[in-house]
Amino acid sequence: MTRQSGAFIGLTAIVSFLLGLVVAGTRPPLARGVATIHPPVVTAPLVVEHQTVSDATMPAAVTAVDFAAVAARINTSVVNVDTASRGDDRPRPSRRYSADDPSAPRESSGSGFIIDAAGFILTNQHVVSGADRVTVTLADGRSFRAEVIGTDPAIDVALLQVHARDPLPVAVLGSSDSLRVGQWVCAIGNPLGVYVHSVTVGVVSFLGRQLRDQSLASYIQTDAAISFGNSGGPLINGRGEVVGITTAISAEAVNVGFAIPIDQVTAVLAQLRERGTVTRGYLDMGLATLTPSMRRALKVGPDYGAVVQDVPADTQAERSGLRTYDLVTGVNGRSLRSADDLVRYAAEQAPGSVAVLEVWRDGSVRHVSIKLGVRRVPETGRRQTFRSSDARTISQNQPPLGIAVRDLDPDIAADLRIPDTVQGVLVSEVDTAGPAHLAQVRASNIILEINRHPVRSEAEYRSVLSSLTAGEPVALLLYDKYTGTRVLRTVMTDTQP
Repeated sequence: MTRQSGAFIGLTAIVSFLLGLVVAGTRPPLARGVATIHPPVVTAPLVVEHQTVSDATMPAAVTAVDFAAVAARINTSVVNVDTASRGDDRPRPSRRYSADDPSAPRESSGSGFIIDAAGFILTNQHVVSGADRVTVTLADGRSFRAEVIGTDPAIDVALLQVHARDPLPVAVLGSSDSLRVGQWVCAIGNPLGVYVHSVTVGVVSFLGRQLRDQSLASYIQTDAAISFGNSGGPLINGRGEVVGITTAISAEAVNVGFAIPIDQVTAVLAQLRERGTVTRGYLDMGLATLTPSMRRALKVGPDYGAVVQDVPADTQAERSGLRTYDLVTGVNGRSLRSADDLVRYAAEQAPGSVAVLEVWRDGSVRHVSIKLGVRRVPETGRRQTFRSSDARTISQNQPPLGIAVRDLDPDIAADLRIPDTVQGVLVSEVDTAGPAHLAQVRASNIILEINRHPVRSEAEYRSVLSSLTAGEPVALLLYDKYTGTRVLRTVMTDTQP
C-alpha cells in the first residue's frame, strides 16, 4: 500500500467518524409526556428570609460549586411531610378495600422546607391534598402535627405551620428570575419516603417549561435527580438559596424533573397565610403571541407583544374599548414579549385592580385602562382547603393516641394465642390517620406499659391517658403476637381530634 493510499484511508476514517457524530445527534428521542407526582389566621407577620446576590459578585472564572457546604447549611431546614387519610366513614373493621379504591385509607409522604422560624413550611399542594392528618418530621427527628394554612392548586403550593417551642432553622429564599440554563442546582428531599434528606446535583436544563396551566405556570426543568417523595422539597442554587419547589417528573425519561419557580410562590405567600386561598387577576379576552408570520400578515410595526384575538361581549375588555387585532406591547410601564407574559402579569395583580395597557393600533400607540376580573381555578385543580381545628386538651372522648383498646380477657387471649405471662390491654382498632398508626402500632398489639407505667386493664389505660400532656411523646411498650417479642414505640399525643 502506497503512502498516498494510506493517507487517503486515514482521512476517510476520520471523516466517517465525524459524520457519525453529526448523524447520531440529529434525532434525539421525543419526550411524549410529563407525569405529575401523585398526585387559623395568625397575627404575627410571616418573616421570610430573602437573599439576592448579583452575578457580578460571582468569580469570573468557572469554578466548582461546593454543594457539600450548601447541603450542610440548608439541610436542617428541610422536612419530611407524611400524610394520612381515613377514606370514607363506613366502619373500617368490616370494610374491604381494593388497591385502586379511591375511598380507601391512604398514606403518602413528601418533602418541604421551613421558611419562617415560627414554623411556616412550604410544600406541594398535591402532597397534602385530601389529608386528614399531616405530620412534619424535622432533620433532628422531632415530629409535629402540621396545620394546612393555605393551598394554591393552580401552581401546586401549600403553606403549613407547626408549633415548636424554639425557633426553627430557616431556608433562605433566592430569586428564580436570575436563573440561567446550565446553572448548577441541587435538590434535597425524601425520595420514596425512605431515603430521607437525600441530596442530588444537576443543572438547570430549561426555563419556562409549560406543564399544567400553560398560561400561568412556568416551570424550571432540571436534571438533578428527583423521585417520588421529593415533591415539595427545595431546589437550591450554588449560593444556598432556594430557587424552586420540586414538584414533578417526566413519566418516560431519566432525570427530567420540574420545579415551581420560587418567585411565583413568594408572590402568593401573603394570601396563603391570611386567607388560605389565592385569587388572581384576569383579563377577559383572547390573546395570542405575535409571531413573525403574524406580524407580516397584520402589517404591524413592533415585533413583539400579545395580539388581541377575541373581545367577548359585555366584558371589561369590551368596555375598555379594546378591539380584535390590537397589539398589546406593555402593561403598567412594563414591556411584554408574549401573551403569556401579559396573562402572568395580570395573575400577579389583585382582582379589581386596574391595568394600563400600551396598545399599538393602526400605526399609533395608545394607552387603555382595563379592570381585572377574577381568574377561575380549573376544575381539575379545584379542591377544599384543609384546615386543622383549634388545639384542644386531651379528653377521654377524643383518644389522643388514635387507638381503641379493650381488656385482654382469657377468651380473647386464647383466640389470639397470647401467653399467660403477657398482661396488658388489646389494641382493637387503630385510626389510619392517627399518631399511633404513624408509629407502627397495629391492631392486635398488646399494650404492656405507657411511659413505664404498667397497664393491666382498660380502666388503667384511661387513667394513664388522663395524665398525659398534649403534644408530648409517649413511650408504648407493646407485645407483638406475630413475632412473640416486645417492641417499643414512641407516639406523639394528639392536640387535635
